[in-house]
Amino acid sequence: MGLFSKGARAVVWPAPGVLLALLLAGAVQAQEPATPTAAPAAAPDAAAAPASPPGLYERVVATVNDDVITSYDLEQRTRLLIVVAGIQPTNDNLPEMEREALRSLIEERLELQELKHEEKQQKFSIIASDADVDDEIAATASANNTTPQQLLASLGQAGIGAETYRSQLRAEISWQRWIRGRYGSRLRIGEAQIKAFQQRMEAEAGKPRYQVAEVFIDAQRAGGPQAAMNEANQLIEQLHQGAPFAAVAHQFSADSTAANGGDLGWVTAGELPAEVVAALDQMRPGQLSAPIAVKDGVYIVNLRNKEAGGTSQIVDLKQAAIALAADAPADQVAAAQAKLEALRGKLHGCDNFEAIAGKADGVLAGDLGESDVRDLAPAFHDAATTVPVGEVSAPLRSDQGLHLIAVCSRRSNAGQGLDHDQIENRLAGEQLSMMSRRYLRDLSNSASIEIH
Repeated sequence: MGLFSKGARAVVWPAPGVLLALLLAGAVQAQEPATPTAAPAAAPDAAAAPASPPGLYERVVATVNDDVITSYDLEQRTRLLIVVAGIQPTNDNLPEMEREALRSLIEERLELQELKHEEKQQKFSIIASDADVDDEIAATASANNTTPQQLLASLGQAGIGAETYRSQLRAEISWQRWIRGRYGSRLRIGEAQIKAFQQRMEAEAGKPRYQVAEVFIDAQRAGGPQAAMNEANQLIEQLHQGAPFAAVAHQFSADSTAANGGDLGWVTAGELPAEVVAALDQMRPGQLSAPIAVKDGVYIVNLRNKEAGGTSQIVDLKQAAIALAADAPADQVAAAQAKLEALRGKLHGCDNFEAIAGKADGVLAGDLGESDVRDLAPAFHDAATTVPVGEVSAPLRSDQGLHLIAVCSRRSNAGQGLDHDQIENRLAGEQLSMMSRRYLRDLSNSASIEIH
């Protein structure tokens, strides 16, 4: 199910089965209601029409070292791209969809040609078998609570042949295995690299943070800066029309975060290009950016959330409370306060807090979990920051009642972020992704590719 590591925010590869599980869930489970962000775009008439069978009206649209790509291949891959990305094809964007489909087919031909050559040299099997592809399809179907037969049938309803999907999976699985096997064992992330990353995180800890998802259009792959800008504008139009951001990132982004639907998680300015930071500073949470031109391409970013600069504290709290209206009579408030004061004497920090407090008549006890003190109501803010860890506050009045607050832990948010293993995973993932792109670029530069 894909070659990625748990805990890594940026990984190398989107698992093919996971990818389709995310993007086609609505297509294979059409009987279930879907949220607006999860629902795939309804297949238009052009995409849903039965595909022409191979051999009828076919022509050669490209050759890759004498390996041909036909008009049927291109039609099928374009249909698959449209369904997977949740895009509504129009007269304006269909040419770009076809160009992206053709680029993908050319890359796959190059990959498979290289793998066949390596199989002869290495004397062992590299290209994924039918059983490997079957396993991937079965995993995808399972993730969608359906069967492989139903999954393939849903693609068939959009005019996509099973072999089109199987061919794409075979190329993805095979290339992933080869890159991981070729470079993975030789890749070493040194402690100095990890320490430098940690130091950069610490230096940025007091600065604004952004929760971001991204799509990066590689200018070289797109055919130049203007072509990348045109593609970004078309994708933004589709995103505004409801195409899921994660689906578009999976299909079109050239960055390693495509594996996570473009999700960068929480980042600081030091982890982003200056042009992207400038755009984020002008955006509100929930907004989608205009195209952002950078040296090597164009970014589209979705700002999910933003935090102001300055360090704060994260506290882990438990509470025992007695419900009281804001205008409760003074005698009721006094009685509740006396009850909580008596209960406080029986509590010993967070140890057995809920078990003891929950037995008191009329008292509700619960675990509040971790919170940033900046997010706490004024009634609790002072207690959360001043009560020693392991102790319980005096009764606190709010509009909802009286509360005892136990402070179980307190830490600075400057330490938030990735741990040692996650940093190592992220750096390794980025390097493997870069090696894969360079490898493919070298194959392309030395190949004979002709577009008809």
